[in-house]
Amino acid sequence: MSLPPGQHALWPTPLGVFHWDRAGAVNPLLARMFGALRLAQCQARGSPLDAPFFASDDDLLQRLQTDEGRALVGFLVESLRATVVQANAAAWPPGRRAMQIAIEGLWFQCSRSGAFHDVHTHGNCSWSGVYVVQADADPVRSAHPTYGPLNGATRFYGPNFAHLGGAHVDMGNAYLQPPQIDLAPQPGQLVIFPAWLTHQALPYDGQAERVIVSFNASVRAASGGDRLHGYAAA
Repeated sequence: MSLPPGQHALWPTPLGVFHWDRAGAVNPLLARMFGALRLAQCQARGSPLDAPFFASDDDLLQRLQTDEGRALVGFLVESLRATVVQANAAAWPPGRRAMQIAIEGLWFQCSRSGAFHDVHTHGNCSWSGVYVVQADADPVRSAHPTYGPLNGATRFYGPNFAHLGGAHVDMGNAYLQPPQIDLAPQPGQLVIFPAWLTHQALPYDGQAERVIVSFNASVRAASGGDRLHGYAAA
């Protein structure tokens, strides 16, 4: 292929950031529901209920069968749809908008007392998301004597992060800065990101547990296959 003269922004890293307008009413109900599920799953696993970190089974989609749970899933899916359409606007054929979104896994995590989730990516999907159910309000969270404003933040590492360790950085490649972005855990906030994007949950300590919902998703054409490249999805 050839590129016309001009500036080209190649291989972008799209992030979708949303806020659910029902979070204030629904999040406390979700937190109580997750508390009951945590108790049952800790008993089934034989693990302590008071551990500083807990990750549920990834079958939460089947368990959110209340009006509030279905409303949350609807918000996640519609936000993902909007992000996918915008991210692929220049890559999809004209008129391509219909799609099938498959939630491959949905789970919740709880952390406190300095617990964190180390650097990782998500496999077997194209998109992932993190929705914040509960955390200390920003003034309290940010005042932590050790972690400060980074208390419980989600850190996303840019694709060039691995190369910056030995790179020469000057005014000419300032566009690579900062190599990461830190997003504070704000209840009601949803961040959708490419599943390949390296990220981590920084240590959290607060009066309230940090409770999030995470998910992985795949996107197919409305026909059920990947027709963009002329082959059927397995």
